[in-house]
Amino acid sequence: MSSRVKNIKKVLLSDSWYTLNKVIFDYQMQDGQWVEQVREAYDRGNGATVLLYNKKKRKVILIRQFRMPSFLNGNPSGMMVETCAGLLDGDDPETCVIKEAEEESGYRVSRVEKVFEAYMSPGAVTEIIHFYVGEYKDQDKVGAGGGLDSEQEDIEVLEVDFDRAMNMIATGEIKDAKTIMLLQYARINHLFD
Repeated sequence: MSSRVKNIKKVLLSDSWYTLNKVIFDYQMQDGQWVEQVREAYDRGNGATVLLYNKKKRKVILIRQFRMPSFLNGNPSGMMVETCAGLLDGDDPETCVIKEAEEESGYRVSRVEKVFEAYMSPGAVTEIIHFYVGEYKDQDKVGAGGGLDSEQEDIEVLEVDFDRAMNMIATGEIKDAKTIMLLQYARINHLFD
């Protein structure tokens, strides 16, 4: 723990879906002064995401699904185009992304590569996302995808040309941060060259 943080107190505000705490703590400023600060922190667990790509076809697998928070913040349809992802729920990140890729896209990949991890909204959410890429082939398609009925997922699977996916960022069709980050990673690291 940082020596600049002490006297941490948590007040549970909600544990309906995940956990929302009000956190009261003393923080030492750069000038040495101690101040009391109050923040809210939402804990939903850590997650993992994967960009499935086919180098030969120059395509990526993306999914489209409804996201209520985006709807509440001005997205008229609430639909988001994203990479496959999920919460770890006790799995290691690699196992999680392989499982989520199959559940959401119908592709069973046997090998993925971790490329980085990131806090997605560190001002309010504790979650770390583990980012992966994995090459898929047509014969890896083992199901329809679409998510799990038990999780009330209603997912559309998209096989998109890589250049079109990059253009979807520019047009605003893709606004999901994890997806933008992985597509940019693919471009910067020449996955399709």
